[in-house]
Amino acid sequence: MTDERPIGVFDSGVGGLTVLRALRELLPGESTVYLGDTARVPYGTRSAATVEKYALNNARTLLQQADLKALVVACNTATAVALPALRAALRIPVVGVIEPGARAAMAECRGGTIVVLGTAGTVRSEAYPRALHALGHKGDVFARACPLLVPLVEEGWLSGDIPRLVVEEYLRGMPSDTDTVVMGCTHYPLLRPVLRAALPERVALVDGAAATATEVAGLLAERGLARAAPGPLHRLLVTDAPEQLARLSRTFLGVDVPAGDVELVDVLMTA
Repeated sequence: MTDERPIGVFDSGVGGLTVLRALRELLPGESTVYLGDTARVPYGTRSAATVEKYALNNARTLLQQADLKALVVACNTATAVALPALRAALRIPVVGVIEPGARAAMAECRGGTIVVLGTAGTVRSEAYPRALHALGHKGDVFARACPLLVPLVEEGWLSGDIPRLVVEEYLRGMPSDTDTVVMGCTHYPLLRPVLRAALPERVALVDGAAATATEVAGLLAERGLARAAPGPLHRLLVTDAPEQLARLSRTFLGVDVPAGDVELVDVLMTA
């Protein structure tokens, strides 16, 4: 049995391309449709009600564009506040990035504090502490908002003194018993070398993108939704500024995407 339908992926902007990249690498035969809501980015500073509304808009827009077999919410903030609403509204499986990231953190944690770095919205939601404690974590969870890291990544400041100093400032005051740090934003894996250098060697650094891709692969296999045919098709959609995604595609997606290959769409606002 094979299912030719694509996997839908959405994010508030371009950061979710790191999740899309992990999906493409792990599932090279699967077709994908990615939507970056670049007209309304960022989500991390918005209210939970607004983020939930935007997430539902994005899901409906993707479903208008393609007959999806699964949806991946490649945005920590949207996952934190809108996953229940999305699962209630849609008839297809919906996978967020927080539960896979939390499971990956639990696999690394040795009983100490788990530190979560994320946007203000993700930290405010307390979604990671809830997920980690539900998985059996008995220690503390220390969450810190890192609002400067996203613009650093999008401006290409991935190395050097500026990102190093910013990262060191955000990590200042980290509990002494920390043994795991979760990159709770899809932009942050691009700063992995800087974060790794700023952390003690004993501290594990967790990226939820690969864990999310693994979860999607398992879900497709379990439900008989995997695609077996050759020649997958990939579409990239944005709600504004297609040239921005094209410019950042090499950094986030690992391939060069011509601006003409990025489709500009209007978000579907109706229920």
